[in-house]
Amino acid sequence: MRHGRRVFVTDCEGPISKNDNAFELTSHFVPAGDRFFTLISRYDDVLADIVKKPGYKAGDTLRLILPFLKAYGATNREMKASSSKNILLVPGAEETLRFVRSIMPSFIVSTSYEHYISALCDAVGFPQENAYCTRVNIDAYELDTEEAGELKMLRDEILKMPMIEIPEDAISLTDLPEESRHTVNRLDQIFWEEIPRMKSGRMLREVNPVGGSEKANAVREIVGKVGADLQDVIYVGDSITDVDPFRLVRRGGGLAVSFNGNSYAIREAEIAVLSHHTVAISIPAEIFERFGKKCVTRIAENWSPASLESLCSKHLLDRLKALPQDKAPRVERITSGNKKRLMRESSAFRKTVRGEAVGRLG
Repeated sequence: MRHGRRVFVTDCEGPISKNDNAFELTSHFVPAGDRFFTLISRYDDVLADIVKKPGYKAGDTLRLILPFLKAYGATNREMKASSSKNILLVPGAEETLRFVRSIMPSFIVSTSYEHYISALCDAVGFPQENAYCTRVNIDAYELDTEEAGELKMLRDEILKMPMIEIPEDAISLTDLPEESRHTVNRLDQIFWEEIPRMKSGRMLREVNPVGGSEKANAVREIVGKVGADLQDVIYVGDSITDVDPFRLVRRGGGLAVSFNGNSYAIREAEIAVLSHHTVAISIPAEIFERFGKKCVTRIAENWSPASLESLCSKHLLDRLKALPQDKAPRVERITSGNKKRLMRESSAFRKTVRGEAVGRLG
């Protein structure tokens, strides 16, 4: 029995675009910013998933890096310009967003800064009022030359730290290698003792990234806004910031779909999609809208063009069949028996789609 109006909710970076905008902005503004961001992102994974630091959530990397972006001259205008210039969509993404909007209410819930989401919505014609993201006005924060110099010295120190390594089955800080534990301890001092004493510490206190629990809160707000229930939601995500909304939707009876997800996403989702093209989002979305969750999980157990014949629109099926054989999507239902394999395979596939540097981020 159908209870309410179906709703489509997707993360942005991963299912829609190949970007990791915060990584790209840090690489643009901060010298050696690629390694700097990667280390802070690993630290974020440790705090959110292993230490479970009170008041901290996955995706808070975006507040940790802000003082450093400011120290190296980032402004609202330059963040928007850099974001606009570097948008890289997953093939089919604009078509998918247009299609799902034609069949049900559709929303983007992203940890990304508003500068990037605004640029992306402009690029694909998606209504910005249906996009949730991290609000920040970096121009509102003052930083004198002396403090900028202190932050640059901290950046130098952080770059010299050993990269944090997180074993696959780590459940506590003691499971990390000794060098990684030392790095975590020193970063704790920097981010929770030293920077909070600076003027730029306001950024850590005032900016609230839309990751983890805030993504789940956004989903709750969406279902209330459209008059739906959680069982009516299909949520598409790919990373650690999607763990909380995956759990919320799954426990509420909705459908949690990992699209080229990392191990964190596969661990919590119900359907794994490995695809170079977003038609593999459009098809499960349409089947969910028409027939519900059980039908999607059933076709995921036997995914093939033949199994989809009577379930999805002809134009979607034709689009799927037109893909080269080596680009054909893989769709599987995640079970206890295949979860570890899919964690490895999806994480590896993710890097072929988004690149090695972005693909290995949490």
